[in-house]
Formats: sequence, C-alpha cells, structure tokens
Amino acid sequence: MSVRQQQKQATRAKVLDAARDLFDQVGFEETTIRAIAEKAGVSIGSVFTTFASKDEILAQVMAERIERLRAELERVAPHLRGSVVDRLSSILAIHYEFQMQRPRLYLAYLSVSFRARPEEGFARMGRNPGLRAPLRDIITAAVDRGELAPGVDVELALETVIGLYGFNYMQVNDGADARALTALMDRQLALLFNGLAARPGVNPSL
Repeated sequence: MSVRQQQKQATRAKVLDAARDLFDQVGFEETTIRAIAEKAGVSIGSVFTTFASKDEILAQVMAERIERLRAELERVAPHLRGSVVDRLSSILAIHYEFQMQRPRLYLAYLSVSFRARPEEGFARMGRNPGLRAPLRDIITAAVDRGELAPGVDVELALETVIGLYGFNYMQVNDGADARALTALMDRQLALLFNGLAARPGVNPSL
C-alpha cells in the first residue's frame, strides 16, 4: 500500500470513529460534517474526498457494526436450542444488546432506513442477508420439524419478525433498555408463533 493509500485509510478510520461517537452522543441530524472533521482532526475537504455525504458515512459506520454483529450471530446460531420462539428470542436478544450499546446511533440508522428515498446503496434496516439468514433458518427449521404448520409463509413470517423488531425501538425514547426491548419481543414472538403452530386440520396461509 502506498503512502497516499495509507493516509486515505487513516483518514477514513478517523472520520468513521468520530462520526460513530457524534451520531450516538448528539444525534445524526444535529451532527455536521464540520463537527465530524473537527473531532477527527482532519479538514472538511478530506471528509468529502473520502465520503460523498453524511448518509454514506452513516452507512459505512453501520456496515462495520453489522459485520461484527453478524459474526457473533454465526458463532451462537449452532448452539441454539428449544422452540422457534426460544431460538428467535435468543438471536434478537443479541441484536438488542448489541445495538443498545449505542442507541442513538441505531435510531439514526432507522430514521434514514425509513426515509422515502435514502441514498443509492444505503442498506435499509432488515435487508442485510447475513442478519436475515439466521432468522429465516430458524423459522424454516420449525416448519420442517412440524412445530409450525406446513402452510406457513416463511418469508412473510420473517418480515413480520423484522418489522416488530424495528418498531420496538420506538420504546427507546420512553426509556426502554435492551432488557425491556427483549422482553417485549419475547411476548410478540409468542403471540405470533402461537398462531402459526401446527394443529390437526389447520393450515395457516399467511
């Protein structure tokens, strides 16, 4: 790697570190490119040379965090036991515990995810294949072993779980922590999958 490339990588790392802290401490909308540059110890021009916009900075911050989360889920997934609700609860508890380490950062990510037109290339909440796969696998396995009815639409069930997961972050503004969000998700999962449980003569088509 050339000296110029090394300098660019160093600037990128400084900007992402500064932005991660500022987005979580003061919020995404309130954070300016100038503030990021000052905290990173680089010029505003260097920030724009490295990133096209504040949205792109947020996208890269979250991409790095999501990769860490994905690695943790892959480590845990083979050891899950119990019902479909037990397994999903365990996976989503890891999500909440991880994201609530920096709650305002994740709320910023949600806000941009639900914007009418986020910038091209911005990965919306719930669309990362590496995070979707463990949830889909759990639901599919529950159908395969007869815990859930064979007519269950796995993709729709998956989207419902992801939707509930994201919606629950609204509780953060009322003071909810990772434990409270997990407890709420547990109740929602029990309600959802009780309705999808395999019963003689019943074939739910979502």
